[in-house]
Amino acid sequence: MTRTLLAIVVILTLEIQHYNSDANFGANVHIVETALGTTEISGAENIYFDVIEPEELSYTFKIRPAKDFGSSFNSSYLGSRVRLVPTNPPWCCTHPTNANSVRGHVALIERGECSFVHKATIAESIGARAVIISDNDPDSDDFYVEMIRDHSKRDISIPVAFLVGKNGRVIKSALKSLRMDYALINIPVNLTFVPINKINQPPWMRI
Repeated sequence: MTRTLLAIVVILTLEIQHYNSDANFGANVHIVETALGTTEISGAENIYFDVIEPEELSYTFKIRPAKDFGSSFNSSYLGSRVRLVPTNPPWCCTHPTNANSVRGHVALIERGECSFVHKATIAESIGARAVIISDNDPDSDDFYVEMIRDHSKRDISIPVAFLVGKNGRVIKSALKSLRMDYALINIPVNLTFVPINKINQPPWMRI
């Protein structure tokens, strides 16, 4: 049996989900072990948002919707020039001090300290319309965590998506240096008929 065929067989037979509860800091990763190593499994199509302001961040960013909780961006949410607001504290495991600024907008939250579902629950409770969770590895630019439900039975009715750490770091750093509390974004944006090389992606993400 060839190495490639063996890998396919193992992928089909050894799917393993790794996830932790709230007490285990929400490291909810859905991966598959194969003969060639580990690889992520995508349960949903990627979606995109555009930053309109500040101009320094005016690019198109890719995010991955949560696998099995939250609603769909396309069917339940369409935002034009809405605010993307980093929460304070960034993990949003407790009621954020800037809850009033987040209310009615998209919360930008950092991974870590509690589960993805717990973060989304807090954000929804303060009136956020959607949640984007960035990786807590500030240099990660290609690994998209498959966010899955924790052991609780909490239901989330707003959209939730994952953003790679490098994009999250750059967005928050730019806002801080410009003394801005939020970015203006359009979400989601339809890129169905746009070739990959024509997408206005961030230059630090280009290969």
